Amino acid sequence: MPLTWRDLLQQVDRDVSGTPHSQSATVQFGRVRVDFRTMEVTRSERLVALTLQEFKLLEFFVQRPRQPISRDVLLNEVWGFNHYPSTRTVDNHVCKLRKKLEPTPSRPIYFHTVHGLGYKFVP
Repeated sequence: MPLTWRDLLQQVDRDVSGTPHSQSATVQFGRVRVDFRTMEVTRSERLVALTLQEFKLLEFFVQRPRQPISRDVLLNEVWGFNHYPSTRTVDNHVCKLRKKLEPTPSRPIYFHTVHGLGYKFVP
């Protein structure tokens, strides 16, 4: 079942209040700052508009820094089993995150491709 806004906010509240993989309500990497309480993302102090799905994908990556994650795991965990799109959907969403958050999207430094597997986030 896909997450609703309410589910996501409750999950973020749980994460912020003590779940081991989340130590803070905000995360910063480079010029990007993510506030999980307000669901606001800024880059160079400018607000970046993310869709709910892009935000969920970003949150999943941030919770697992430097961990290679397969496209199938991303589909199951971020999109959910009931809404199982193709692995190309993951590629398209990662491309959107790169365009919005990377300094040079064609040479990503945060959202790395792991050939033959998927992606990993390197803060």
